[in-house]
Amino acid sequence: MNDKIKKILIPFVIMVIFNLGVYYLTFGKNFGGGYSPHVGILLISGLLLGPYGAIGAVAGNFLCDLVRGYTVSIAISSAVVGFGVSYLAYKLWYNNFDNKVKITKPRLDNTTHVLLFIMIILFCAALYAIAHAKLVYLIYPNNIPIVSKIGVSYFVNFINSSFMFGIIGIWLSKHFNFFEVPEKSNKQEHEKIYQILGCSIILFTVIILIIDCIFNLTNAIVLVELVVLVVLLFAYLTKPFTSDVSEVDSNSIPERIMNRFLIIILILTIIGLAISSDSVLIKLADVYLSGTAEDVVISMLLVTDGLLLVFLIPSLSVLRYVENKVIEPITKFSKIENFVKENQKIESEGLINIYSEYMGNDDEIGVLARSYSDLISHNNYYIENIQKIEGEKERIKAELDIATKIQQSNLPLEPIDNEYFIVNGYSHPAKEVGGDFFDYYELDGDNLAIVIGDASGKGVPAALLATITQVMIKQLLMHEKNPSKILYSLNNQLCENNSEAMFITLWLGIYNKNTHKLTFANAGHNPPLIKHDNSFEFLKVNEGLVLGIMDDFKFEKEEIILDSELVAYTDGITDANNKYNEMYGEKRLIDFFNIYKNDKDPIKPLLEDIDKFIDGQEQFDDMTLMYLMIKDD
Repeated sequence: MNDKIKKILIPFVIMVIFNLGVYYLTFGKNFGGGYSPHVGILLISGLLLGPYGAIGAVAGNFLCDLVRGYTVSIAISSAVVGFGVSYLAYKLWYNNFDNKVKITKPRLDNTTHVLLFIMIILFCAALYAIAHAKLVYLIYPNNIPIVSKIGVSYFVNFINSSFMFGIIGIWLSKHFNFFEVPEKSNKQEHEKIYQILGCSIILFTVIILIIDCIFNLTNAIVLVELVVLVVLLFAYLTKPFTSDVSEVDSNSIPERIMNRFLIIILILTIIGLAISSDSVLIKLADVYLSGTAEDVVISMLLVTDGLLLVFLIPSLSVLRYVENKVIEPITKFSKIENFVKENQKIESEGLINIYSEYMGNDDEIGVLARSYSDLISHNNYYIENIQKIEGEKERIKAELDIATKIQQSNLPLEPIDNEYFIVNGYSHPAKEVGGDFFDYYELDGDNLAIVIGDASGKGVPAALLATITQVMIKQLLMHEKNPSKILYSLNNQLCENNSEAMFITLWLGIYNKNTHKLTFANAGHNPPLIKHDNSFEFLKVNEGLVLGIMDDFKFEKEEIILDSELVAYTDGITDANNKYNEMYGEKRLIDFFNIYKNDKDPIKPLLEDIDKFIDGQEQFDDMTLMYLMIKDD
């Protein structure tokens, strides 16, 4: 079904149900006699659904007026006035009375909107009651003596039922999003003219009341009053909509507070209406009050409204104070959400302007404003430092990348594979750079130097020590072929100016391809594996002393005949840990080489075996391995 048709039919059906339903169930009277809740449907239909709701409610009321026995002339006249009053509520709600206040769909989420709602009800009730009293005066002259009573009855019924239906209707429409929102007009608004028209309606309404009280009315006077009032009303209804309609948070604190307040008011209103409609109470009151039963009902409604007014005014005053002193500052403080972005400084200028309004307060709001201001300053200072640190980290990372490449380039890039032997190595630092290194190169046509070392610590300091040691060994090997003397000289040089007490373990060997003699010396390093009688075992070496701790230490020179294979490694290989905190260990290392039966380089298969063992666990030590295999003659 078309949305516009729905907005006409729903008020039409509701109007018929309440108009005729209450009329027949309570044996109601015409001319506003007794309780007539249907008049409030006119206001809420127009307020929520605009001209479509006004048309639907007025059409339903017109039909009910004919059914209830009103003449066609008064039914039509009432429909014209009813449409004007119903549509006026819509115009007034979306009118921008204060440029500082956002225009929203009808909501009762703060005291401003509640007061606007009440003022719309009172103004529309006065217009509706006066206009219908004038119609009754002109069309039903027999009722002239009770015209004032009819006007009061319409006024009271309009207020009570509009307030009750308004709270319920606005709540339902909000949840079902069933509103008619006006589109912003491109027509030029003659603001001054419409301000004059609005003031004229109010002023003329007051003038009518004064005239009715002072002068003896005639048909001519009443007709002029009615025509002028209706003309002013419909002239004002031509006012274009010139404001944008804003969406607001549907779960704000003010709205939740106001919902609870309005629920109490609604319950009290319903109780008041129930009391006013109770036949027993009406009979009891009739004993003490003069007049008809309808007069008693109106009197009881007026008493109920008075009691509600006594409750409503101070309550709204308190809520207004809470909004201004608590809710409004908190709402402004919540705007920080739009300024906060991850890893970015908070744009403090706009926020400080908001908080500065409250920073001089000596209450909790002032403390909160000052705390927010300090928090922003501290956050921005922290972000500045973080950004500096991140920039420094990026610079260090770039430098470490270069250092990694330099360190890797100092290691042998390719294996040496000739008719006499094959030698290869592998090194993987735990960090960007590490303290492990290996090296091999031919010293001359007969001798091959092989060296492996492990500097204490990790990262850059260990890498520097390893690189220095590697360079110094090359320099020493140019003049000396005795490993023990090389370690002696190297140790003394490393002991000089070693303020950080760093050290390095190292194993150095020189292999002669003609004699198969391997001459070596050890400085506290793990003994290599050597293959003997088709089985790997640890080479018996003198432990020696780590380099860089004690100068003038004499290292022992040792010799063996090497005719098979040799594996040198650092403790990162044997100390590799799995998730059960088990180490790969020396036994697994020997077992691997004893099981591995292949003439190919075993370095890659060994690393795969270690990876399988650690099963993805992060390692915290450098891993280095060097392999030498002597080929058969």
